[in-house]
Amino acid sequence: MKILLFPICFSFLSGCANYSAQTPNYDARFGDAVRQARLQMTINPEASNNSDQAIGMDGKSAKETMIRYQDTFKTPPPTVNIINIGGAIGGK
Repeated sequence: MKILLFPICFSFLSGCANYSAQTPNYDARFGDAVRQARLQMTINPEASNNSDQAIGMDGKSAKETMIRYQDTFKTPPPTVNIINIGGAIGGK
């Protein structure tokens, strides 16, 4: 029984060993779809080569905006119940 078991196991294992050689077309193009999607989502791929300053807010306004933005995570605004099901609109 052991004599027959060894060749059968060897044949099963050798069939799995050459799996990558069966898919050379897939392996050569692996990741192309992700790279193509990333390039299509980039508006200006050469933006890092532009050395001009960004035109917009001055430094003080930008700093206060960032502080206000970060404070919204510390104390988020209260939640408002918009849907009033089965309740009175004006009071009791």
